[in-house]
Amino acid sequence: MYHKELEVYKASIAFVAQIYEITKKFPKEEIYSLTSQIRRAAISIPSNIAEGCARISDKQILNFVNIAIGSLAELEAQLEIAQLLGYIKDVSTVNDDFTKLKSLLLGFKKYIQNKTDL
Repeated sequence: MYHKELEVYKASIAFVAQIYEITKKFPKEEIYSLTSQIRRAAISIPSNIAEGCARISDKQILNFVNIAIGSLAELEAQLEIAQLLGYIKDVSTVNDDFTKLKSLLLGFKKYIQNKTDL
């Protein structure tokens, strides 16, 4: 399975770019804390999709998809904190793209599970 052909991978890459744009506006004192954490969680999503797809078995792919889903949950908490601190003003676009990516990840997980009956 080639990761670059997957809609979930493409959406996750686009989401990383969006996260970088958002975090550029964070205060400089956050560069080594919240900004870094948010960016690393976002980067983890397409990275784990790619690594999972490079594995041999569907069970291995599923493990990396689950890690990507965990990174998305981590990112959700961090974005909520950033909003609470006033670093993110308009969250509607982020929320829409987050929901889309979550749906794609869960759909991909279900596809792998149904494919192999794991």
